[in-house]
Amino acid sequence: MSFIRTVQGDIPPGELGVCYAHEHIIIGPGYPTAADPDFLLDSVDVAVRELGDVHRAGGRAVIDTMPCDCGRDVRKLAEVSRRSGIHVVAPTGLHLGKYYDPGHWGNFYGEDELSGLFVGEITRGIDARDCGGPFSEITDHRAGLIKIATGESFAAREEKVFAAAAEAHRRTGVPILTHTEQGMLGLDQIGRLRDRGVDPGRVVLSHLDRRPDPGYHREVLSTGARVEYDSAFRWKPGQGNPTLDLIVGLIADFPDQIMLGMDAARRSYWRHYGGSPGLDFLLTKFTATLKSAGLTAEDLERVFIFSPAAAYAFTKPTAT
Repeated sequence: MSFIRTVQGDIPPGELGVCYAHEHIIIGPGYPTAADPDFLLDSVDVAVRELGDVHRAGGRAVIDTMPCDCGRDVRKLAEVSRRSGIHVVAPTGLHLGKYYDPGHWGNFYGEDELSGLFVGEITRGIDARDCGGPFSEITDHRAGLIKIATGESFAAREEKVFAAAAEAHRRTGVPILTHTEQGMLGLDQIGRLRDRGVDPGRVVLSHLDRRPDPGYHREVLSTGARVEYDSAFRWKPGQGNPTLDLIVGLIADFPDQIMLGMDAARRSYWRHYGGSPGLDFLLTKFTATLKSAGLTAEDLERVFIFSPAAAYAFTKPTAT
């Protein structure tokens, strides 16, 4: 039976509800926040208030996408989930190398070590100390997806991480979410994973709307992969809203493959840290814009409910 693995336990996909498909709810102190303090999202109280706005607007779930050892705090995520009434799915995996110091263990672990670490966090529990194995303080909160990333090219580190993620997927059936740098390398990412036995339908490519080329998006979607758009609030005056244009132009042909998030990984984006537009933007201002552009209630249910429920559900493992 299919399920979605949240930080509070497994739930049927039908219980996920309206879902933000790519967020950052907690980012604790570490290498990324030392480089840019605006990334510091460490307050449970603020997160509960911010997600309270989302809940009042109809939101019921968020996919957190901060993987191993770059600010992830699964115990705080679980507390936020309990207090806000929002399902939270937490990741294992590794982000881009730039978010880790040069001596980080992720640079030196081999493929087998990484896949073993990912599988352990999916099946046993996320390491509270985030030290990267051997596990030192296993929590009761398990990972519900693997987050992996590429920059402008596939370096040796990225090749290794993608291979490890594919192996962990085959062993557990866990969904895979990728970071694309400004929407680049989407087809390459799908190809690498497919060559290692991952069905493209089990892959979510993030940030693809930052490369708003409709032909490119059609090519990616034609593989069966799902895409997550999160730039609706980022476009500047005079740019229009390419995110809106992509959704309007693609939803009829790919109704079950498009999802929305905000990737709002900055204090300056959160209302309760004093920023804007606030995390409820998608379900208030942007949903109103989508309706004005002609999206139906059924379209919105697919984007916010049915597609995330399918994308983030575990499937039967294909390897032991």
